[in-house]
Amino acid sequence: MRNSGIEVLFEGSNFERLLGGLLVTIEISLISIVIGTVLGIAMGMLRTLKVKPLQAVLRFYLEAFRIIPILVWLYVVHFSFTPLLHIDLSGETTAILVFSLWGAAEIGDIVRGALQSMPKHQEEAGAALGLSRMQLYRYILIPQAVRRMVPGAINLATRMIKTTSLVVLIGVIEVVKIGQQIIELGVIKAPNASFWVYGFIFILYFAVCFPLSLISRRVERRWQN
Repeated sequence: MRNSGIEVLFEGSNFERLLGGLLVTIEISLISIVIGTVLGIAMGMLRTLKVKPLQAVLRFYLEAFRIIPILVWLYVVHFSFTPLLHIDLSGETTAILVFSLWGAAEIGDIVRGALQSMPKHQEEAGAALGLSRMQLYRYILIPQAVRRMVPGAINLATRMIKTTSLVVLIGVIEVVKIGQQIIELGVIKAPNASFWVYGFIFILYFAVCFPLSLISRRVERRWQN
């Protein structure tokens, strides 16, 4: 393995820097997932209401995030909206904002689908008991719909973690950016540095995302039975 390039990973603090970059990636993802989930649940509940103007707005919001690439959203918010509004947002804050809004749109659709798939007699029974709309959601519909939401929500979380690699393009110093810095400094001494650095980043993403994928499949199989 001498002069193979793998030694670049262990020179100085390169190994620790890559792990630190991974923590930035996980931090952005977790904060975005939490905010997106809270907003998404509220949005999903609103999308079950039979108010056409509201439905049109929420549907447009969802399609905007599904049609327009996340990279474009990152560029637009960071380089267009924030200067236009005279707001100084860091790259990390921009990333959290965009990913939270994306998560809210997708979680909202998952929640809507789960709630609308519930048997109608559940809602009718709650109404017969005199429950308000909020009580109906809180005590009857959402607790039962959670089983149908979780697999899709976990898959979305995995996608969000992987997509955070794009935030390097708005200046966020996360694991991919740190990998690029290490390669730029080490490629002269080790031409194969990029292979080992990106290979290690691949392993880091796999180590984070694969367990989530297993949990999603296991939960789905368990609740289907």
